[in-house]
Amino acid sequence: MLSKPTQTFYIIVCMLIVVTMGFFFKYYTGPAHEWFNDYGAAVFYEIFWCLFAFVFFRNRAAVKEIPLWVFLITCILEFLQLWHPPLLEEFRTTLIGKWLIGTTFSWWDFPHYVLGCVLGWLWLRQLHPKGYAKKS
Repeated sequence: MLSKPTQTFYIIVCMLIVVTMGFFFKYYTGPAHEWFNDYGAAVFYEIFWCLFAFVFFRNRAAVKEIPLWVFLITCILEFLQLWHPPLLEEFRTTLIGKWLIGTTFSWWDFPHYVLGCVLGWLWLRQLHPKGYAKKS
């Protein structure tokens, strides 16, 4: 298993890569930009939150639980986009509000959340390999 400082370094590097790719997808203007902007970026959003939670919870059980919680929370946030109280509407007008909670509900986000959480789970397995390696 990786030492904690080494593992932390890898998590931070992974988060930087994921954030960079997420912003690239969000602001991509080439072919199929609608998919990249609206759905491809959601995959990286899920992976980011899996990695972020893994900074604080690094046991083997967390590798399985974090993607489930990230999926559940982002689904709740997606449904919150159907609710338009003044406070949420004001927060959604800010850039950070758009990035964190979104502005428009879409059923097509859910399959991409699943994909992002599955990829996040696989990523966490690589960062916490204890107990996942094949026994010889």
